[in-house]
Amino acid sequence: MFIDAALTPPDIDELRSRDLSGTVCVAFDVLRATSCMITGFAHGMDGAIPVSTIKEALAEKATRPDAMLGGERYGERIEGFDIGNSPFEYRALAGRTVITTTTNGTLALKACVNAAHTFAAALLNLDATAEAVRRLQPDRVLLLCAGTFRKAALEDIFAAGALAAKLEGKYSDEAYTTLSVWNQYQHDALHLLQISQNGRVLTQNGRAEEIVWCAQTSIYDLVASMKNGVVTLSA
Repeated sequence: MFIDAALTPPDIDELRSRDLSGTVCVAFDVLRATSCMITGFAHGMDGAIPVSTIKEALAEKATRPDAMLGGERYGERIEGFDIGNSPFEYRALAGRTVITTTTNGTLALKACVNAAHTFAAALLNLDATAEAVRRLQPDRVLLLCAGTFRKAALEDIFAAGALAAKLEGKYSDEAYTTLSVWNQYQHDALHLLQISQNGRVLTQNGRAEEIVWCAQTSIYDLVASMKNGVVTLSA
């Protein structure tokens, strides 16, 4: 198994021109898009449909009138949408499907549409995701760190490293980078999330409890995978 990582949004952009047909992709947006999805599934959400733009979200809504609109720009709920990008909002979506667009997380998932398998992962379901990847026994694994705007996000690199540490194989330099961050902070995930740029912004905006929530590791034994553009619970 060869384990690679895309550390920044520009790295993720390049994936659209790569052949991912033999690759298992795992996308992380710990603060907060993939943490929201995992929280939603843990509380009975049916599915999430990641899209790139607000325009795409509205077009998808026209074909799925029963679905909810969720997402953020600059960390705040998009005007006219049903929910924003807080994991706490996703605890009340039992039986619902959410069309979601976020600044980075949904773009990372969309970049994987041609992969052999794609997982949406967070610290919340880390162990379960690692086991799902191991069961597939893939030749290549690509860990996507969604980032912040056009830059890397420390918390996503940390989560990717936490997963890489649970997989056996050869690592790219980028994957070793994620492992080095995880090695330094593996015993204090909350502190890592708090000192990250996104963590500091969330704290300033009165959302510190969301950081505490997203820092919980492997509290959910569930796997979220994307097929045909829809993220659902894996069987």
